[in-house]
Amino acid sequence: MTTAPDTALDGTNGTDGAPGETPDTAGRSGGERRNRRPRSLIVSFFGGYGREVGGWVSVAGLISLMAGLDVDAPGVRSAVSRLKRRGLLESERRGGAAGYRLSEAGVRILADGDRRIFERRTAELAAGWVLVVFSIPEAERGLRHRLRSRLTWLGFGSTAAGVWIAPAHLADEARRALTELGVREYAQLFTGQRLGFGDLADAVADWWDLDALQGMYRAFLAEYEPVLARRRLSGEDGGPAAAFADHLRAVDAWRRMPFLDPGLPPEVLPSDWSGTRAAQVFLDLHALLRPPALEHVRAATGS
Repeated sequence: MTTAPDTALDGTNGTDGAPGETPDTAGRSGGERRNRRPRSLIVSFFGGYGREVGGWVSVAGLISLMAGLDVDAPGVRSAVSRLKRRGLLESERRGGAAGYRLSEAGVRILADGDRRIFERRTAELAAGWVLVVFSIPEAERGLRHRLRSRLTWLGFGSTAAGVWIAPAHLADEARRALTELGVREYAQLFTGQRLGFGDLADAVADWWDLDALQGMYRAFLAEYEPVLARRRLSGEDGGPAAAFADHLRAVDAWRRMPFLDPGLPPEVLPSDWSGTRAAQVFLDLHALLRPPALEHVRAATGS
């Protein structure tokens, strides 16, 4: 249904920034989330609805839909043009109307995103860990940076220079990333158990920025828990168009989070961890709003 983060979809390593930016795990203010760049919203739109309407949307239909989220026509045109250059979208005319459809690569990337977001796994401590150990020459430092960014987006933590760790269920994704980036000659992949020493929760807090992840989840809850409560109380609350706007904003705010958080075992997380509750709020909001939101998209696109 939804999407991978922008690093896969439009070439960025942060949240809608330029290539090479560090992924931003910190929470944003509500105003920042409501005013996301058009490109981010359109990525979320194609992930959330594009395949349901045949993978193609007219430019006019997309402009009409994005107007409900305060994105103007020039912003839409600029965003889809950039996504076309990134390889997510391809231009196509149907019935005399200009529009865009998902590329084959875009469909594959979105399917990968679905698995991460809707088959979200919480690791069991007994299942162990996967380690990526690499040494990339200084002459290839750009490749080294891309690998670090990719591992961050897979949810890996850093234990030392060139040593990254994640729950063992991410081993296959790590293997694929190393292959796709062409760094297998520089890397080794291991799975196994931690034998010592010290408190594992303290080590995990060193390997992952749990405070930033916690802030990310709390910011999501601060904005979208009230939306869920209001929707449950008021039912329609503005009809399908309003449901679409709320749903797309929630998808856009949430879709990066399951990539930055690998689903660490509960035993190593703070007792007040907000990730589980935030995930449930997102899934409840999705279940409540997606049917009327999709109805609005179908009406606007004539599909």
